Amino acid sequence: MRLKFYEKKDDFLIERYTITEEQLRYTMSPKESIELVKQDKNRHAVLVLDEDKLVTFFVLHEKEGVTPYSSNEQAILIRAFSTDFYEQGKGYAKAALQLLPDFVLNHFPTINELVLGVNLPNTAAQSLYKKCGFVDEGKMAKGFRAEIKVMSYYISKTNS
Repeated sequence: MRLKFYEKKDDFLIERYTITEEQLRYTMSPKESIELVKQDKNRHAVLVLDEDKLVTFFVLHEKEGVTPYSSNEQAILIRAFSTDFYEQGKGYAKAALQLLPDFVLNHFPTINELVLGVNLPNTAAQSLYKKCGFVDEGKMAKGFRAEIKVMSYYISKTNS
């Protein structure tokens, strides 16, 4: 399994990605996210591939994107995180989150915190994030549909 930045040639993978209405209650689709990435140089779409199959998708948002969630200028926001509906329950989201700190350090060497927002009713995601080392420090923020819980993962450059 590997993480890579989205490129135009990956559009066929995005077309095959299945995201349900239920998932869209909590996240944005990869297609919509990529449109925003094209308009904002601080947004970076990341594809999680198992061999040649796109299994998980998310966006890393630098600079002002993280401001509503953290005052740390060395933080980066994970947004629009989803796993293809047909690939759920296979451990891909967890594996992606475990690969992410090294990926971020490799491409954004000054970053020392990963931040994400999770919808309060989405307890399965909260549990997954905690298992992957994210901490809930009691911060809340306004999400695109409702108030969300902010969780952080602190990157240790010595442990990577």
